[in-house]
Amino acid sequence: MSGQRGKLTVTPRTWVILSDKQGDNGQVETIVSALPWPVEYRNVYMLPQWVLGKPRYRPSVDHLDMERSDALQAPWPDMIITVGRRPSMAALWVRKQSGNRTRIVLVGKPSGHMLDFSLVVASAENQMPPLHNFLPTTLPLMRLDPDAVNREAQQWRARLDPLPKPLIAMLVGGATNPFIMNRKVADDLVATAHWIVDELGGTPYITTSRRTTSEVVEVLRRDLPRQAIFYEWSTEGEENPYRALLGKADGFIVTADSVSMMVEVIYLHKPLAIFPLPGGVLGELDQLRRSLAHWLFNPRQKSARDRWRHHLARGVFHLDVFKILSATRDFRAFHRLLVDAGLAVWAGEAFKQPEAELPDDIGVVVQRIEALFHNPE
Repeated sequence: MSGQRGKLTVTPRTWVILSDKQGDNGQVETIVSALPWPVEYRNVYMLPQWVLGKPRYRPSVDHLDMERSDALQAPWPDMIITVGRRPSMAALWVRKQSGNRTRIVLVGKPSGHMLDFSLVVASAENQMPPLHNFLPTTLPLMRLDPDAVNREAQQWRARLDPLPKPLIAMLVGGATNPFIMNRKVADDLVATAHWIVDELGGTPYITTSRRTTSEVVEVLRRDLPRQAIFYEWSTEGEENPYRALLGKADGFIVTADSVSMMVEVIYLHKPLAIFPLPGGVLGELDQLRRSLAHWLFNPRQKSARDRWRHHLARGVFHLDVFKILSATRDFRAFHRLLVDAGLAVWAGEAFKQPEAELPDDIGVVVQRIEALFHNPE
């Protein structure tokens, strides 16, 4: 399938297998929009017990609601691009039906063996061994539609423009391993809102999410300064201000668990502050595992010691010790990366406009995908 001067002479028939997780799907869509050839979509839906439950990871379509899902049938594709545990199981099943001819590009950390995939693309918070099929990116491959953000911002203009400036959006996530969200976190969020009012003379606009604990919501509802505006997320909630704030806010404070929200702010070139979260006893113990994975799986290969660590990381993977460290995420290392790169500050520090250029991760990803067909497996 290889052509001259790096050009493909045959277009790979490409399927994109997606489920209903829009955040995950957005990363795949970013890749698809940069590919120089068309793709075919196969949307899959889960049986009720697997919407939230985790099926045993294997090549399978047993977890799919085949009546609602798009047909997965021959002629089989040359390549599948997918994301997530459940869609990737379907992709592995398709590859099996094709006689293992189909290549699979997985976005995000795999739930199974990394070598099941032709290419694994994952951002810097994911800690994975430096294998030949792993392509790390600095940031998740997320993109916002600036026009959609601007439309929302204009719709909210009458409500947001009169507020005392700076308008600071405080985006509150929730408890997720290794982080906890308790009363102290709630009190610190309240103190930060007072800092915005008293020190900056501005308006804190606080939004919660589906994962924000009820204890934190109650404290925020009761103790925020009167100048603050509070939006409590709910399944029945209407007029969510999130996109409008992305367009209108002068700065953002995002809790440490919410990588996706941080990245959306960064891609809009807006000032970002990271609000640290505690880990609790079990979380801090688990952080040791995450930190070990970060040390082991990120050798720079600039010295003999780095090269030794690179070989050690590969050995750990092949000895199956990787299962202890496998595909974990080191959020705190990711936060440090953002701060060191000038893309963020810590909450409570002066906001600053990010000056660093964003890496062209998507260009590198497309090159690696094309290389799959220049160098057949």
